[in-house]
Amino acid sequence: MLLSVAGMLIMTSCVSKKDYMALEEKQKETQDLLNSATVKLNSCLADKAAAMARVETMKDQLEDLRKANQDLIDTKGNLTTLTQKGAENLEKSLESLKEKDLKISRLQDALSKKDSVTLAIVSSLKKEVGINDPDIEVNVEKGVVFISIADKLLFQSGSYNVTSKAKEVLAKVAKVINSKPDFEAMVEAHTDNVPYKKGVLLDNWDLSVKRATAVVRVLESLEVNPQQLVAAGRSYHVPLVANDTAENRAKNRRTRIVVLPKIDQFYEMIEEEMKNLSAAGN
Repeated sequence: MLLSVAGMLIMTSCVSKKDYMALEEKQKETQDLLNSATVKLNSCLADKAAAMARVETMKDQLEDLRKANQDLIDTKGNLTTLTQKGAENLEKSLESLKEKDLKISRLQDALSKKDSVTLAIVSSLKKEVGINDPDIEVNVEKGVVFISIADKLLFQSGSYNVTSKAKEVLAKVAKVINSKPDFEAMVEAHTDNVPYKKGVLLDNWDLSVKRATAVVRVLESLEVNPQQLVAAGRSYHVPLVANDTAENRAKNRRTRIVVLPKIDQFYEMIEEEMKNLSAAGN
């Protein structure tokens, strides 16, 4: 304190009042400038801090963008892989569908061929046997051809011996069967429900089977390949009408000759194709 006072005294003694006032004014201006600079410095420091904060935020955003970009690149790669796999799977599916279509077409062709042959057999039988005889019926039932011959045309009452007139009809049937070596002919005999027992025959089952085998033997004698022939007796269990009148019983006494593709060959082919379709689907 004493030194300050001494200094002031010395300065007062050395500097005039005018100069002192000028220096004091200069000091005030300098102080104002310093205060202004300090304010600006603080403002700059605040701006710098805000800018640094923004920089950090932008760095975080940049990192997020880089990560998002990498994710997009990875996703694109995965999508490309998936797209390739999808295209391969689609191509395989289309190829499988083409194979199925081909197999289905083959099945349809086989069925169409069978239907065409069936119609041809019907036409041949109607031409050979004749369609005006009410005791002979040629028709298609469930995809197979059958000839239904009335009992009175084939056998005498209660007998299983084929009449000479029936042999004329059977000769025409044999001609058609012989023209189709890949087909079978099943002779199916039916009786009415009147109980039957005669000689070694015990019932209508025996009678129907005996009549079927009798017709088969006639066809075999007409040079039909026995491997194409099947004998079947149905007794009275598949009537056309109720066995309640003599007329109806006469209708039920009949013999059907069913002409059809060899079942084992035809259905083996169908079964094989269906297995192929199933395997292709799996």
